Amino acid sequence: MEELTPSNPQHPLAGERARQPIPGAGIDLDPARRPGVPRLHAPRPLPNAHGPPTRQESQVTVFMHGRPHKDFPPVFGTAVPPSGLSGLLRRAAYRYPDHWMRHWTVLLFADRVDAWEHRLRRSLPVVLPALLVIGAGAAWKALSRRAAWAG
Repeated sequence: MEELTPSNPQHPLAGERARQPIPGAGIDLDPARRPGVPRLHAPRPLPNAHGPPTRQESQVTVFMHGRPHKDFPPVFGTAVPPSGLSGLLRRAAYRYPDHWMRHWTVLLFADRVDAWEHRLRRSLPVVLPALLVIGAGAAWKALSRRAAWAG
């Protein structure tokens, strides 16, 4: 059995179609037409772009990275400073290096504790008066029993 090659007359691509140039073949031979050529130049800022961001100043204590040579970006979030038990857990987590599992596990646990602290703070205006009413009712009942028992 003979091979099917483009030079074989029985090959489907033989004949006139085999001699036609492939559309787009060799289009990037000229370096000016290559898509990667503009990226070979040094990066230039856009004409309307602002300068680099100014370093953010903050009075909030921000935790340090586990690696001393790694710096924080110029803009970082300080909207919710760490506080309470979750803040203590975060401080404890940053005593361990970033590559230790303990570091990330304690941070995840601190997030859960922070969520529970938030729920407690949110429910405190409802729960505290209810506890006061229940406590006052229990005290009144105990005093009325004591007065009835003594009398």
